[in-house]
Amino acid sequence: MAKLQALVRIPTVSHRDPALVDTRAFDRLLAELERRFPVLHERLELTRVSTHALLFRWPGASGERPVVLMAHLDVVPVEGSWRHPPFSGVVADGSVWGRGTLDDKGCLAGICEAVETLLEDGHVPAQDVWLSFGCDEEVSGPAATLAVDELERRGVRPWFVLDEGGAVAAEAFPGVAAPVGVIGVTEKGVTSIELRVEGRGGHASTPARMGPTARLARAVTRLDRSSMRATTPEPTVELLRRLAPHAPFPLRTVLARADRLGPALARVLLAAGPEAAAMTRTTFAVTTLSGSPALNVVAATATAGVNIRVMVGDTVAGVLDHVRKVVADDRVHLDVVERNEPSPISPRDDAFRLLEATIGAVFPDAVPAPYVMLAATDSRFFTRICDRVYRFAPFRMSRAQRESIHSYDEHLGVDAFLDGVRWYRRLIEELPR
Repeated sequence: MAKLQALVRIPTVSHRDPALVDTRAFDRLLAELERRFPVLHERLELTRVSTHALLFRWPGASGERPVVLMAHLDVVPVEGSWRHPPFSGVVADGSVWGRGTLDDKGCLAGICEAVETLLEDGHVPAQDVWLSFGCDEEVSGPAATLAVDELERRGVRPWFVLDEGGAVAAEAFPGVAAPVGVIGVTEKGVTSIELRVEGRGGHASTPARMGPTARLARAVTRLDRSSMRATTPEPTVELLRRLAPHAPFPLRTVLARADRLGPALARVLLAAGPEAAAMTRTTFAVTTLSGSPALNVVAATATAGVNIRVMVGDTVAGVLDHVRKVVADDRVHLDVVERNEPSPISPRDDAFRLLEATIGAVFPDAVPAPYVMLAATDSRFFTRICDRVYRFAPFRMSRAQRESIHSYDEHLGVDAFLDGVRWYRRLIEELPR
C-alpha cells in the first residue's frame, strides 16, 4: 500500500489552462514511479509520447495479439470537506484515502505492481503488453491521442485495450444484492457547449425586462425540463438479463424479459434513480454560470456551460438540434466547446470472455456484465486502432465510493486494492498464446 500512498500524496492536478498546471508535481510523480517500480522501468521499453505521458512495451512470446493496459496520472481539483486531507494518502478504517485513489492512481499502481511482481518472477507474457499512462485525461488533453499515434506509427493493432471504467460495484441496481462486475463495452460521447446571451448591461436600479441573465435562466430551465428520448441499448439489455437471476420476484421476471420490454424497460430505469436513468438517455448538466462582475451592475453577457453525455444511438448533431429547439430563442447563442460522438460498441467475443473469466476467478461472488460507460475515458481515442476497447477497474466499490469520484472523501479499500493487483496479474498470466 505504501506505493499507492506515495502516488496519492503527489497533487498531479490537471487544468484546461496549461499555465495553471504544476508541472513539478508531474515530474515528482514520474520520479516516484521509477523509484517504486524499478524493475518495470529497467526491463520495459519506454517512450515518452509527451513530457509526462508514458508508453511502455513489455515484449511477449508473440506480438500477434498485443494488449494495452491504461491508466492516467492526473486528478481533478479538490473541493468539499474531506474526512482526511485529500493528498495525505492516509490509511484509516481499512482504506487509503485521497484524491486519485479510485480515479485513477489505484489502477496505475495496480497495473505497475502486477507487472513488477511478474517481472520479478521471470514471467514472459504470451503477447506483447503495452502500458499507456496519460497525463491529461481529466481535461480531454492530447496525451492519449499521441499514444495512439505512436502505436499506429509502429503498426500496432491491439487485440484489446483495457482502461478504467466499470468496477465490482455493490448496490448497483435496486433489489440486487450481488455485486456486479460491470465492463464498459462502449461509452457515452462527451460534448460541452456554452449558452451565451448578450445585452447592453447598465445600472441595476433600472433593469430592463428579460435581460441577459433572465433570458439565460429561461433557456437553462427549458433545457432542464426537456429530456431527450429514453432508450435501452443492447449492452444495457444484456446487463439487466444477467442480473435477473439475482433479483427478487417480481423484478426477476421483468429483467429476464428485458429484450422484449422496449419502452417499458426504459421507464423502469428512469424511475430507479439518477445512476440508472443516465443509462437510458443523453444527459445535460449545467456546470458553470457567469454574469455580472458586481451586484449593482446588470450583466452585459451571461453564460452557462453545459456538459452533455451523448447516449449510444444519438449523435452530437442531433443533440445540438434538440438544444436549439427546446431553447427556442435566437438571442441565446450556442457555442460548441468540445464534441465527441459515443464510442462504438465492442464485441463480447474471446477478449471479453477473458475479462469475464478473470472477474469470476478473483471475484467469485460478482456477476460479470457489459454496460454503457457513463463517463469518459482516454480509451475512446483507441477505437481508432482497436475494435475491442473495454473499461473496467478491478476494485470493489460501494455506492458511496462511486459517488466520491470527482467529489470528496475518495478512498479505496486496502483489501480491494490487493485484489485488484491479483486481477491484473491473472489477466496477464492468462493471455492466450
